[in-house]
Amino acid sequence: MSKITRRGAMQIAGATLGAAAFAKAAAPLAKFAGNLSMDDFLQQHYRELSDEDMKKVLARLTAESKSEYGVDVNMVDARPQKGVQFGYALNLSVCNGCRKCAEACHIENNHDRDTNNSYIRVLEMKKGSLDMEHGNAHYQHETPQDDSYYMPVQCQQCDNPPCVDVCPVKATWKQSDGIVVVDYNWCIGCRYCEAACPYHARRFNWKKPNVPASEINPNQSYLSNRIRPKGVMEKCTFCLHRTRVGKLPACLEACPTGARVFGNLLDPKSDIRWVLENKRVFVLKEELGTKPRFFYFFDA
Repeated sequence: MSKITRRGAMQIAGATLGAAAFAKAAAPLAKFAGNLSMDDFLQQHYRELSDEDMKKVLARLTAESKSEYGVDVNMVDARPQKGVQFGYALNLSVCNGCRKCAEACHIENNHDRDTNNSYIRVLEMKKGSLDMEHGNAHYQHETPQDDSYYMPVQCQQCDNPPCVDVCPVKATWKQSDGIVVVDYNWCIGCRYCEAACPYHARRFNWKKPNVPASEINPNQSYLSNRIRPKGVMEKCTFCLHRTRVGKLPACLEACPTGARVFGNLLDPKSDIRWVLENKRVFVLKEELGTKPRFFYFFDA
């Protein structure tokens, strides 16, 4: 069976979606295509790249970072580990709404400085409510407030991810350790995944990210925190460039209250397993059947 090209995938998507729907889906690509090199545009899907192909891609991206930003980066392709299924939990009883997690995410993942983007939204919730749609993500007062608690929300790394189902070119998928990733070179920026995500966890790059050279995190991975091109979707990856080599997510390390717990769901001695076995955990929007790997709990 011959390998499908990016252009072929778009043609298939066009046949599936119909002319009008596909025109809208492809419009961002037409708008932003001028920002892609021919090598970028013709590059095969991540899952079709050989080891030798990936070496060439990483070398090209490294050279582009040096050329555009004057920074030497360590660009790798961090792969899932065998026998690992990642899970995350958050203790809502001790989160104080400081947003240190969102700040750490912003820095670690080389987000655009002008928009102050982050993969994490911290919602100020009224006590007694669990409806995230009524949370306030734009509070500017001191925290914590006596009548509120705080709920950080990011990608839930669903086992049944609706974002994956709606992508017309299969630019996003779930890997073996449970992390849902995006091939930024394959994404056409149609934003269907953003509309499908019930947790508002997807971000769209409206412009070329502005990151001062002195602030660029040089430790980068192809599917996570490399500087994303203009016109593509992006999302939290549980800092796979860190967690797949035995480190903790940047948001967890930045949390001053110890509210965050991360680990291997398959390891009976892991902290995340202890939480699941000893705390009364819940997931957001359980009724949708997305089966998140992100759990919440209260101490009481």
